[in-house]
Order: sequence, then C-alpha cells, then structure tokens
Amino acid sequence: MGFVTCKDGVEIFYKDWGPKDAPVIHFHHGWPLSSDDWDAQMLFFLGKGFRVVAHDRRGHGRSSQVWDGHDMDHYADDTLAVVNHLGLKNVVHVGHSTGGGEVIHYIARHGQANVAKGVLISAVPPLMVQTESNPGGLPKSVFDDFQAQLAANRAQFYRDIPTGPFYGYNRPGATPSEGIIANWWRQGMIGGAKAHYDGIVAFSQTDFTEDLKKVTVPVLVMHGEDDQIVPYADSGPLSAKLLPNGTLKSYPGFPHGMPTTEAETINADLLAFIRG
Repeated sequence: MGFVTCKDGVEIFYKDWGPKDAPVIHFHHGWPLSSDDWDAQMLFFLGKGFRVVAHDRRGHGRSSQVWDGHDMDHYADDTLAVVNHLGLKNVVHVGHSTGGGEVIHYIARHGQANVAKGVLISAVPPLMVQTESNPGGLPKSVFDDFQAQLAANRAQFYRDIPTGPFYGYNRPGATPSEGIIANWWRQGMIGGAKAHYDGIVAFSQTDFTEDLKKVTVPVLVMHGEDDQIVPYADSGPLSAKLLPNGTLKSYPGFPHGMPTTEAETINADLLAFIRG
C-alpha cells in the first residue's frame, strides 16, 4: 500500500498486492466508496495468482480530500499516475459503477498500449442523465435530489442507499446484511463531501459515447437486470453495442452492488473472461 502524488499535488492512495511479475488486474471503485469495496475480488484473484491493484479516487477513501478536480478527466489522469508509478503493463481494468466510466475514459484518453482488456460492472456509461438524444435516461431532477440529500444529511443519505436500492435490500424477500450496509456507510463517510457532491455530476452527466467507440480491446459489460441505481436498459446493452469489441452479460434479478452480494458468480465470470 502507498500513495502516488499527481501533477496537481493530490495524493492518491493505492493497494498493490501480489507478485510483481504476475498478470495485473486494476480495480476502479464506485461512488462514493473506496478500494475497500473490492475486497471480495482482490482476495479471490490474489488467490488465483494475479497481481491486484486498486486505488481510492481523489476525494474518496484515503486519498486527498481536495475541493476541486472531481471530473472524469482528472479521474483518468489520476489513474494514469498510479499505472505509471507502479509500472503496470498489459493490465485488465475492471470498473464498477462510476469506476466503469473511469475505466472507459482512461483508456480513451490515454491509449491502449498497456491495456489488455476492460470490464464494466453495473457501470454508468454511455450516459445516465436524460437528454434529447438519451430519452431513456433518468431526469436531472433525480441527481439534483441526490445532491440535496447529501448536503442536508450525508450520514443519513449514506445509510439509506445501501439499506435500500444499492443491494436490492428493498426487494420483497431480501435478507439485508448489516455488515455490508455498515461497510458501505463507513467507506462513504471516510471520503469528502465536496468530492462526493461534485462526483454526482461527473457520473450522471458525462457522456461516454465517443469514448466507448474508441476502445478496441475486448471489454466485458456485466449488468444486473434489477439494477435500481444504474437502470439496465439504458446502460449495459447500449455500451456493449457502442464498443467495437464489447460483450454483454446480463444477470436477471441481480442488484447494482452485485460484486459484493453475488461475488461468487461475478468472480467466476470475471476469471473466465480474463483467462479467455
């Protein structure tokens, strides 16, 4: 574990586990969490002989709680700083939710020379917000309300999300895990309110359409059909169509947070794609 200092002085926290000569998987977390959200994947792939890397996005987790730079360009540049600092080559980049947008924008912005494959899990591309060209998106008022709730009572807002739609615990017959809920809250509250407030705009209003078209490495798009955070119909299938070498794998009944609640299935499918 350590920190890399970016060109604007921001310190990005990262984890780097496993043999230096092993194949590398770099994990990119969702909003408003941290690299800790990849525990189930990092331990699994470490046990399979991989080198696993994950970083806390600026303003999130243990990285610098700066007030600015909370946009996809900075997220992509911070990723490059981690990749260069560690000298990573032939990397599989795996992103969940906002992290999926970060992965696509990083590859499109900085090139594919050191990228082997990409994986988008419950990811925000192509575009979350509703526009004339994206009529199936969510109204901007939804994201405005997210910001209002965060500003009014972030601690309660970060309790309500994992208790309800993030893991599908609001569905009939669901069995909520207090540990999972508390861990989501813990990760969120460690991060900075300003980063999370601005991050809502970054993940909802960034249009990744042109980025997706540029990425020619193999990309697996994994999405739960009962995703209440990033609705399936306007995300996964559209991204897979825009990607020149994209493959869609959907999961009936799986929630947004499926890497945690459905780790066994997700890990097995990730492994098959990475080794394939």
